[in-house]
Amino acid sequence: MTLINRKILSPVANGLTRRGALALGGAALLAPAVAKAELVIDLRGGSFQPLPIAVADFAGDGGVLVSGVITNNLKRSGYFTPIDKSRHPDRNPPFDSVPQFEAWKAAGVQALVTGRVSRDGSGRIKAEFRLWDVTTGTQTDGQQYFTDPSNNRRVGHIISDAIFTKVTGVGGFFDTRVVFVDESGPKENRRKRLAIMDQDGANVRYLTNGDVSVVTPRYSPVAQEVTYMSQRMGEQPRVHVLNIETGQRQVVGNFPDMTSSPRFSPNGARIALSLQQGGNANLYAMDIGSRTTTRLTSTGAIDTSPSYSPDGTQIVFESDRGGSQQLYLMPAGGGEGKRLSFGAGSYSQPSWSPRGDLIAFTRRGSGGFAIGVMRADGSGERVLTEGFHNEAPNWAPNGQYIMFFRDPGGQSGGKLYMVDITGRVEVPVPTPAFASDPTWSPLLTAGR
Repeated sequence: MTLINRKILSPVANGLTRRGALALGGAALLAPAVAKAELVIDLRGGSFQPLPIAVADFAGDGGVLVSGVITNNLKRSGYFTPIDKSRHPDRNPPFDSVPQFEAWKAAGVQALVTGRVSRDGSGRIKAEFRLWDVTTGTQTDGQQYFTDPSNNRRVGHIISDAIFTKVTGVGGFFDTRVVFVDESGPKENRRKRLAIMDQDGANVRYLTNGDVSVVTPRYSPVAQEVTYMSQRMGEQPRVHVLNIETGQRQVVGNFPDMTSSPRFSPNGARIALSLQQGGNANLYAMDIGSRTTTRLTSTGAIDTSPSYSPDGTQIVFESDRGGSQQLYLMPAGGGEGKRLSFGAGSYSQPSWSPRGDLIAFTRRGSGGFAIGVMRADGSGERVLTEGFHNEAPNWAPNGQYIMFFRDPGGQSGGKLYMVDITGRVEVPVPTPAFASDPTWSPLLTAGR
């Protein structure tokens, strides 16, 4: 991955101070509220008002592209309301000068982003930005990034993350990619292939050619690797691990019986999966290096969809051992499962938040399919969104957003959506065709 170097950018005048964002604490389920005295969205607040922000066109070659990426990202997050350019009192505010804050206040702006893009003698681009608190007249952040020109869109994502984190106190998620199942063709004979894109839908490319059907891709939490299931007609499914950077693919499980739902451990060294044997299915953990397997459950039920806790000590999974699909919790090394879900309907597809505080799930009831969250002890269950057919919740690396797919039925197909943990923000995620089974990468920070 191309190196992106970062430097802190000093304020442009004496007396301008840097202000930190408010720390989160543990009440992440509460909706954001905009604080009046400083440039902060308080995620512990009770009411939600997106922050009015102006992203001025960045100066320089490629600057408008970078600022456009930032504007789109902040708008899609649901926590910011970018002001239309027609309302900007200054279309090209000088980067090294203090803005005319009274004019921006009159336009209803609380935060202002200015920037420029230039090239150094080696041909690298230098992208710079400043984040201004219009209310207090202070610069709250300013940074420079040096990288190859091909990374101009990615620089926009990285700057978006810096702004998002400074204002909300939550880690970023824009500098990420999403792997999903691209679906084309008639409903009865869909061509399913793995695809990857930036989290905003740009830079789509295909990882498999569609000659075999693929399902349930899952990103490694620590590397640019994906595990998934593939199946040829008349053959048993196989568990694969694909290195996205090199294209190297290996079969890590070639079991004689049906396997499903592979998912990486937090350190990326193991894969938990479900192995069907006769009329039941049990969970196993496979060490990728040695290919040794450890049996985790031993019941006459169907145990599937394992998901590790971020510290690797526990696994949440779904099982019908009690008569219907419900969520259970057990030690990562196996053992008796403790039931977590007790609401109406059946529960499936649990996914543990990277922050460790919440577990996302799909709940099926008489009204359709809901995507919800509960705490790791089963308490605090909340439905975030409902629809005819919502499935496959998967977390952003900051634990603040969930991506899933919704299939309206008929001859139509699945589309991807993103919802935040307050349930107040829900936006579609663009894909070239029908799509399902999204899985979010970790932040692409290794090359920064």
